Amino acid sequence: MNIFLHELKAYRKSIIIWSLSMAALAALFISIFSATAGDIEAFKNVLSSMPEVLRKALSIYVDSIATLQGFYSFVFVYVVLCGAIQAMNLGASIVSKEIREKTADFLLTKPVNREGILTAKILAAFFSLIITNVIYLIITVSMTLTVKSEFSMKIFLMISATLFFVQLIFMAIGILVAVVAGKIKSVISISLSTVFGFFIISSLGSVLGDEAVRYISPFKYFDSAYILKNAAYETQFIVIEIIFIIIAITLSYFIYKKKDIHSV
Repeated sequence: MNIFLHELKAYRKSIIIWSLSMAALAALFISIFSATAGDIEAFKNVLSSMPEVLRKALSIYVDSIATLQGFYSFVFVYVVLCGAIQAMNLGASIVSKEIREKTADFLLTKPVNREGILTAKILAAFFSLIITNVIYLIITVSMTLTVKSEFSMKIFLMISATLFFVQLIFMAIGILVAVVAGKIKSVISISLSTVFGFFIISSLGSVLGDEAVRYISPFKYFDSAYILKNAAYETQFIVIEIIFIIIAITLSYFIYKKKDIHSV
């Protein structure tokens, strides 16, 4: 039994739904920018009249909103929020579903060890996210090509790529939670509460101007304002992400190998 292909097939509908939903959200705002490009100054004035606290909470950067990539970064915050929910839900669900559906005994009797099972599931989740991001990029990049305005495709792609980076973190969190918790009655409720918890922390950090929060919430690891200004990522947060993912996956292997798994 090819566990990797089986899991990819099992989640294909979910991949398509999430991909198209996130792409539709981004495409909608790109089309709005295209339609309002001539009145962008008036739009900037409206945003400038908003309380600064609200602008910070919503990650609105008035100085860059006149460009496509700046306007895109505004809605991209919510695309990443959706992507994080998908990734954590996928990571937790793909590992815990045999216990939840009481089929663990069937899987564990197959001629493959636990490390092999977990590896196949992690790879399936990883490639599911790759497929999601490929579909998302194809649609959004196609939309940008219809916009009659100058913009930096490099920066647009750099901002878009952070969706995948943040998803990897939440996928790792989901896998670790599933391995530690064992039987999870409602994967989506745990995913939503965890993701929204980190999102609220990042919003509060933006409002309060607390830089320490950036090290706590994955939503702040890739700051769109920094990317817009420097056309680069912040190295320290890339290192933090890599270390975190390695630790989370390593712990998941260790716990999954040692833990008693009951099907009923």
